This record gives sequence, structure tokens and C-alpha cells, in this order.
Amino acid sequence: MLMFILAVIPAAALMVYIYKKDTVEKEPKKLLLVLFLLGALLTIAAAVAETVLEKVFYLFADGRSVLSVFIENFIIVALVEEGGKYLIFRKKAYNAPSFDHTFDAIVYSVFISLGFAAAENILYVSGEGLGVAIMRGVMSVPGHAIDAVFMGYFFAMAKKQSFLNKGKEKQMLILALIVPTLLHGFYDFCLSTDSIVWIGIFAAYEVCITIGAFILVNRLSKSDARLAPQQIPDEPLPLWDEKNEAERLSQYYK
Repeated sequence: MLMFILAVIPAAALMVYIYKKDTVEKEPKKLLLVLFLLGALLTIAAAVAETVLEKVFYLFADGRSVLSVFIENFIIVALVEEGGKYLIFRKKAYNAPSFDHTFDAIVYSVFISLGFAAAENILYVSGEGLGVAIMRGVMSVPGHAIDAVFMGYFFAMAKKQSFLNKGKEKQMLILALIVPTLLHGFYDFCLSTDSIVWIGIFAAYEVCITIGAFILVNRLSKSDARLAPQQIPDEPLPLWDEKNEAERLSQYYK
């Protein structure tokens, strides 16, 4: 039970933090629960897909080459996992009526990713112990949340452009997948190498990307705005109330 709590606490803490940052209009709890659970279930689908792809890939590739490590981390792992989160967002959140403010996208994306991170953490911790729980709580779980912040940002920009420019909307949707995939892949790639140089690069990367994510979250939280343009009434509003105006004028012609 203790290990389960330790596995879940980091994701829960980050979800509370993001939820509190949504100050303009809170999102439906039912939708957030659905997104979290779908993110958790994604761990199973991703694990199966990654296992199959790795076995097929290494039938033809040299597992010791830098290119093989690159492909494994950026495509087999990062693209599969971030692609799964992307599809959940597109299917369940992007067209939801409640997605009407920019910060909503951050909330949705983070809940999906932390559902995934929490389930993945439970699997790792149950087999590896306390040391892994602490390490993953400090690094892996926040890493998923950071990737989600950037995915959410581009989803918010895409939704905004959906009312203005469909071409730019498509560009933002592509970036909503590509950017977190690159961030995730680079994270895994650095940790998969045995080079002290890459470990140093990873440390600097972690500091920069964490600061960047916090800045982005705070900026979007403070500037949260409605995405859809204000509704225009079907009938034009009168320039004045004719009845009151007639009564006012009648005072001058008694």
C-alpha cells in the first residue's frame, strides 16, 4: 500500500497544482476523470505497441548503434506514447463544449499525461521498490507533465485558430504532436546513452525545460482568455428603446 501511495502522490500533486492554476472557469470533473483514466489505460496499449515495434525493429537493426537508440527513443517510445495522448485529447477534449478557454488545454493535456504517468509509475514501483519510486517521482512523472504543458499550449493555439484560420489550425495541431514527441524523445535518448557528456546535457536540458514549462503555465494562467469569438445575435439590437424614447420626447410637446 505504501508503494502504491508513493507511486501516485507525484502525479496527484501535479494535477492539483494545475487544477488550481485554472482560475477563470473550472473544468468538468467528470471529463477530467475520463481523461485521467484513458491516460492510465494508454499504458497498456503503449506497452504492447512498443514491445511489438521493438522486436520487429531489432530483427533488422543493430541495437548498439546511435541511430538505433535514436529511433527507439524518438519513434518507438516517444511517438507511440505522445501519439496516444494526442489521440485521446483530439477524441475526448478538443471538441468538448467546455474547451472554451486557452488554459483548458493545459488542464486536459496534463490530466491525460499524469494518468499515464501514474499508471506507469505503479507498474515500475511495484517491481523495483522505494528507490525507483523516489527517482521516478522526481524525474519521470514531472517529465510527462512538462511534455503535456507544451502539447496543451499548441492545442490551445490550434483551437484559437479554428475560428480564424483553418490552415494555421492544422499547423498547430501538427506541432501539438511533434513538439512533445521531440521533448520526450530527447529526454529518453540522453538517459539511454552511457556518455557522461550526454548526462551533462540532460541535466542542463532538465533545468531549462522545467523552468520553461513553469513560465508557460503561469503566463497562460494569468492571461487565460475565451477562445471562441463572442456570439453575434441573430437579430440586430435596436439603437434605442423606441417606447422610452417616445415618452422622453413627448415631454417637450405637451
